[in-house]
Amino acid sequence: MPGPYRPKPTFKPRGRRPDPRAQKDENELNINEQILASEVRLVGDNIPEQGIYPIHKALALADELELDLVEISAKAEPPVCKIMDYQKYLYQQKKKAKEMKQNASKIVIKEIRFGPNTDEHDFQFKLKHAQEFLKEGSKVKATIFFRGRSIMFAEQGEKQLLRFAVELEEFGKAENMPALEGKRMSIMIAPNKKK
Repeated sequence: MPGPYRPKPTFKPRGRRPDPRAQKDENELNINEQILASEVRLVGDNIPEQGIYPIHKALALADELELDLVEISAKAEPPVCKIMDYQKYLYQQKKKAKEMKQNASKIVIKEIRFGPNTDEHDFQFKLKHAQEFLKEGSKVKATIFFRGRSIMFAEQGEKQLLRFAVELEEFGKAENMPALEGKRMSIMIAPNKKK
């Protein structure tokens, strides 16, 4: 059975023009005519006197200097504004953000595995690998796997991990004590911060 009859509208509602501020990036500030306050507090070095100005006078000052009036604190009463080159400001902010992203290095964790009865030669071989990883700036997770009845050597495994951490003190620092999880025991070693 068909549903109730709904007539189609004969007119097309006109949408409002989008508010230019609604499409702004959250980091962008109000500039020039986008500032809606009737008066603003002007700050900065390039103005004759800091203080409260009517918006038309603040805009005229910015125009005189061939710069933008930028609202740096909209929530203040009256809003705080500064006269500056806004495009240059945006460029510097993007550059800063890019540098911060590059400096925030990703933490890489390299795992080194051995058994509770690893012989001295293997131990030294794995130690050399761990030193290289720590020099590169990676964290090292040293793990001992206990297979079958070898779980009886848990104490021996703990001693081996502690010795491993002590041998690497020059290159890194243990973040935790050896912890047994199921059939594996591990310790995390973080590289020493470069001076």
